[in-house]
Amino acid sequence: MITNTFWTLVPSIVAIVLALVLREPHVSLFIGAALAAFLLAGLRPVAAVDAFVNCGLLTAIAENAGIIAFVVILGVIIQIIRKTNGSAAFGKWAAKHIKTQTGAVLATFVLGILIFIDDMFNCFTVGAVMMPVTDRLKISRQKLAWLLDATAAPVCMIAPISSWGAAVSSTAAGLGTGESGISLFIRAIPFNFYSLLTLVFIVIIGILNFDYGKMAEYQKRAAEGDLGAKEDLPAEKESRQGAICDLVIPVVFMIVVCSLFLLYVGGFFDPASENYRDVALALGGTDGASALSMGGLVTLVFTVVYSLLRKVVTFREVSDCVGESFRMMGSPLIILILAVSLKNMTMALGVQAFISHVMEGAAASLTRLLPAVIFLFSCLFSFACGSSWGTFGILIPIVTAVFPADSPLLIVGISACLAGAVCGDHCSPISDTTIMSSAAAMCDHVSHVETQLPYAMTVAAVSFAVYVLAGFVPNALVCLPVGAALIAGVLLFLRSITQRS
Repeated sequence: MITNTFWTLVPSIVAIVLALVLREPHVSLFIGAALAAFLLAGLRPVAAVDAFVNCGLLTAIAENAGIIAFVVILGVIIQIIRKTNGSAAFGKWAAKHIKTQTGAVLATFVLGILIFIDDMFNCFTVGAVMMPVTDRLKISRQKLAWLLDATAAPVCMIAPISSWGAAVSSTAAGLGTGESGISLFIRAIPFNFYSLLTLVFIVIIGILNFDYGKMAEYQKRAAEGDLGAKEDLPAEKESRQGAICDLVIPVVFMIVVCSLFLLYVGGFFDPASENYRDVALALGGTDGASALSMGGLVTLVFTVVYSLLRKVVTFREVSDCVGESFRMMGSPLIILILAVSLKNMTMALGVQAFISHVMEGAAASLTRLLPAVIFLFSCLFSFACGSSWGTFGILIPIVTAVFPADSPLLIVGISACLAGAVCGDHCSPISDTTIMSSAAAMCDHVSHVETQLPYAMTVAAVSFAVYVLAGFVPNALVCLPVGAALIAGVLLFLRSITQRS
């Protein structure tokens, strides 16, 4: 019997191992999805083809049509902004104010925190704005991809007004805890150690200005002129003088419009909706992909009209941007579709039932160590499936069933589940956020994964230790400072080692 057993994880494990070994994510994901289809079809070839196409590819495209549309639209907007030389103008302005790599890292970090509505929106917006700056200061594209990835999901996971906060709130609602979903989410924020400590990690490593592991190798190449770019930025036309407003105005417009559409789709402006004029409920009931697609389309029309009226692009150049967007986004979108296909088929195999069984077995034999165990299971499940939302969607009901409503470990357990979901998503080569981060930074996807893994695993190890502590001392005012001190101590130790070598 294959369903509801460890075999449900095998296709994902095969895809991840092949991606890291072969450095070919498309082929690796295809093989993993094909294996999942064969298992789902009971090893019958014709039925496997049926499962691969209908349960995998077509379902993945249908479920992610909004995200696909948003990514392509956003790609067109980015290309138009580049043709106006708005990015180049911002780069020149930043050259006067951001003169060091530390400054560039911290500026990217701050901008990533400010755009907390949605992780993919965060990646592409921050990437488009900061890439000219990081390129000029010889920061590798791999490090830029890590900065985008390391701020996007963690920030969205600790922001109540975000698509992630909405998803968690709706999942946690009505589970017999005596609290609303949004209340549980807010109370869990101080205990979301992986997300919070990742932000601490970025700041400290930016200030110390050093790197380790594969990232150090790419940074060394960047210092010699090889930025590790999969695609170079378009050359600036000498006859065209760009202006900062050509970048800032479309970006600000997009942030405002996409935020409004998130509320609109959630029923915030509809008097007949139960979410009328309630931000939390509206975000809890919104469809992020649909809202971002609508916001992106309106922003695209605005950017085209604005740029044409400014006479900084021609209509022919705008038309060219459509084809350039498909070329730029084609590869990551194929990876995304294959990754979602793999996830859907592993879900159909019953991976959630297998994880639930393992979790319930652990709960029966562990008490104070359970938050750390939940974090570990959540990491592994999210890593294998490439979905943080799927992870906490499955595990939160289990966590609330394990802990009584009045237990001080209930909130710690929920936060451990959320933190592990972010961590696994952050590490996984088949995660949509990981895929889009490498696309936004225009670097090779596998190189982004291999440079990010040591950093993510460092924070994960510290977070695991802090969750062990939290099982005995469920007080964020004690645990968070301990975690931050451990992060600082580990980084100082690693820097001393790299300086000696």
